[in-house]
Amino acid sequence: MAKKEKKYLPPSGAGLVRYFEEETKGPKLSPEQVVIMTVILAVFCIALRFSYS
Repeated sequence: MAKKEKKYLPPSGAGLVRYFEEETKGPKLSPEQVVIMTVILAVFCIALRFSYS
């Protein structure tokens, strides 16, 4: 049996993790979706704050 050759990147990464190899579970959100959800949450919190005054 032949051994598999592992390919290594040059050592210019300075110890940084290569994230493209890691697959994470969970929802995939675009930056636009995150901004929209943040604005909606902020408006909701402001509305709640002024509704109990």
